[in-house]
Amino acid sequence: MTADPYQILGVNRGTSAEDIRAAYRKLAKQFHPDRNPGNKAAEDKFKAASSAFDIIGDPKKKARFDRGEIDGDGNERAGFGGANGHPGFGGGRQRPRTGPNGGPNGGQGFEDISDIFSDLFGGARKRGGGAMRGGDVRYRLEVDFLEAARGVKKRVTMPDGRTLDMTVPAGLRDGQSLRLRGQGDPGTYGGPPGDVYVEVHVRAHRYFKTDGTTVKVEVPVTLSEAVLGKKITVPTIHGEVTVKIPKGASSGTALRLKGKGLIDAKTGVTGDQITRIRIVLPEKGDQALEQLIEKWAGDKDHSPRRSMR
Repeated sequence: MTADPYQILGVNRGTSAEDIRAAYRKLAKQFHPDRNPGNKAAEDKFKAASSAFDIIGDPKKKARFDRGEIDGDGNERAGFGGANGHPGFGGGRQRPRTGPNGGPNGGQGFEDISDIFSDLFGGARKRGGGAMRGGDVRYRLEVDFLEAARGVKKRVTMPDGRTLDMTVPAGLRDGQSLRLRGQGDPGTYGGPPGDVYVEVHVRAHRYFKTDGTTVKVEVPVTLSEAVLGKKITVPTIHGEVTVKIPKGASSGTALRLKGKGLIDAKTGVTGDQITRIRIVLPEKGDQALEQLIEKWAGDKDHSPRRSMR
């Protein structure tokens, strides 16, 4: 019994031409002999998918098949026009047209639709030869925030077991990808290998935040450091630096540290770090401080909430 091309491709009669093409593309990519050398079952499935697409991938043949004029092999059905356009049994079997590599438009059951295989395998066959570019490989890599900020060398293990050494450039952002040329799947018949695309995900840091190339961090300070304007040590992605707090600074006061942010890989310009101070009192209280505040009357005429009335 002739197989139904719709069932072979896993679509129904109402499926659009674009979706039929996509279904064939998926099966052709999965079962193509170049990707399954020596696998007879895969070769047979590829031939079946190619033959099915030859029928319902062609608008005219599809219409004839839907009307029952031809079967799933493209043969004329009894009662419809034969080889010479006369009623009858069609004058014998009509095989699908074949081309250079067989199957629909081919000779041995292997299709050669250049625009489809250019998309499937990353490049069209070279004119005059069968060389084909290898497929691209995608990989996901997680790195720490400071590794991405400063740049780091990483050795990664690919799904096929290969190890690759790669450089994560300084200033890389979460979700950006790196391309490793020629490290993908090998080409066939002398074709070039594909590439590896590594999507980098940057783990969040416990106190550094970013806004473009600007790094933001909140630093706790004591009351005396804020009131007296002392020097303190603050972290940056490049290491610790010493800064002076303005005398009488309030919580939220921002200190800009030029050139202590992330580098922009495109422009080479380094951003700044914004350090905001947060006044923190002793957790268990301080009796001397409490006594001092009780005696101090310097803020009796100052109301920081006046603007909220």
